[in-house]
Amino acid sequence: MYGVRLAWEELPREVRSWVGEVLGEPVVGAASQPGGFSPGTADRVITASGRRAFVKGVSPAQNPGTPDLHRREAEVLRSLVDVPEVPQLLASYDDGEWVALVVEDVEGRHPQLPWTEEELRASLAALGDLARRPAPATWPALHEELVGEFGALARLRDSGTQGVPPWVAARLDDLVGLCAQTLPRLAGESVAHTDMRADNLLVTPAGTVRVVDWPWASRGAAWADAVMLLVNVRWGGDLDVRPHLPVLHELGAEPEDVLGLIAALGGSFIEAAAKPPAPGLPTLRAFQRKHGQACVALLEELGA
Repeated sequence: MYGVRLAWEELPREVRSWVGEVLGEPVVGAASQPGGFSPGTADRVITASGRRAFVKGVSPAQNPGTPDLHRREAEVLRSLVDVPEVPQLLASYDDGEWVALVVEDVEGRHPQLPWTEEELRASLAALGDLARRPAPATWPALHEELVGEFGALARLRDSGTQGVPPWVAARLDDLVGLCAQTLPRLAGESVAHTDMRADNLLVTPAGTVRVVDWPWASRGAAWADAVMLLVNVRWGGDLDVRPHLPVLHELGAEPEDVLGLIAALGGSFIEAAAKPPAPGLPTLRAFQRKHGQACVALLEELGA
């Protein structure tokens, strides 16, 4: 369901040599990491003395837009120094074509799928801690970044309902209105990761959760990431999310906020899944289709 990656050995020699310089000695082992959609590398690496790091690298040849995402992530990580939930950036590389990041290696694994109660609680706790931090004023505003996503259901309504799930088609006007009501509610000053799913979380041996992969970071409502995570929980299994809604309400979300963001995400996923395959991302449309279905299931469960 996730993307197809380059191997460590496919990075240019000069990039691999640079990683060795950052770590103080050459890399002697690399293990590609699952999850995510970047067509570049994503490896846990180790040197002869045992020093570890996480390395990601890409060029426009794999996907034209991904190098800029790596550049953006480097900027974000530089602004999140000493935040416990966020791995620290060690160094970045940019020769105008290849862009690479060396990041602290986090001992941990992605949450189990299907999701468990314990790991969802721990993940929501980590997101709550992050959301209580003010985002840098230079970060983009979440309610402005998601204008396109929040307009998806209106576009689907206006272009005909072919490919729209019947449950959604029967309620399109109401859902479009709910999206319009919710979008300005995303304004805020909290740190928002904005791409919240299991493969962007790592559960440590202590049971705490750290958040990785930050190119979409925004400044917005404290509850936004937590709502987005519920969609991934439904995509990854049948765990009842309703007992966890009080956590979202504590972060400031009204019931209509939860429904409105899920509706907007669902419309965006449904719309995107119908597009031609993205260059270098052969599994993305299937992922979007499944997440659109998860959004619809959640809306039904939560009584939209």
